Amino acid sequence: MRIAILLAATLLAAPVMTAPAAAQVAAPAAAQAGDPAARAFVEKLANDAFATLRDKSLSKAESRDRFRAMLQSNVALDDIGARLIKRQRATITPAQYAAYQAALPDFVLNAYADRLYDYSDASLKTLRTTARGNMTDVATRVTRPGSQPVDAIWQVKKTPAGKYVVNNLTVQGINLSLTQEADFNAYIQKNGFDALVTFLKTANSKSASLRAKS
Repeated sequence: MRIAILLAATLLAAPVMTAPAAAQVAAPAAAQAGDPAARAFVEKLANDAFATLRDKSLSKAESRDRFRAMLQSNVALDDIGARLIKRQRATITPAQYAAYQAALPDFVLNAYADRLYDYSDASLKTLRTTARGNMTDVATRVTRPGSQPVDAIWQVKKTPAGKYVVNNLTVQGINLSLTQEADFNAYIQKNGFDALVTFLKTANSKSASLRAKS
């Protein structure tokens, strides 16, 4: 799983953490507590996602529309997208960049939406919050009947307008922004930037692995 901005799928469909990853989640005893409002933001975001999954009155298309709205409203899509291709920014045109940013949210949904419905019975618990400069790390644990718990760290920032957004996610000890950036770079080096944009537009849950195509 390599999509840093994946609001629900990285949380819900993430693999079980190994012991080293669990150690990374644990904050130092002397660490400064993070912004409690960031904790409330993550909890509400997760609960809204779970509520969408459990709402049997919604069609899959309606659920996807709600998840798209959650992504666009609660995740720093432009900032994250820019980080993932920062090595290419100087060599691509404004039109290429706009096409890439436009394709990224739907790629997330197309690639992982079908997996979300298996996690409608999951629940989230906040473990701690830790201040990291102007960010807050919110450590969480997702549990699902019959499965081992999954720990993740949400990096949350407050925008100049006072809104909280997800800026990154660490799952299983893996910084998803860094790994996704590496995957994008490898794909672009072999296939070109325009090919990446085309892939983002056409990928689905059965063809979402960049590594298989790079």
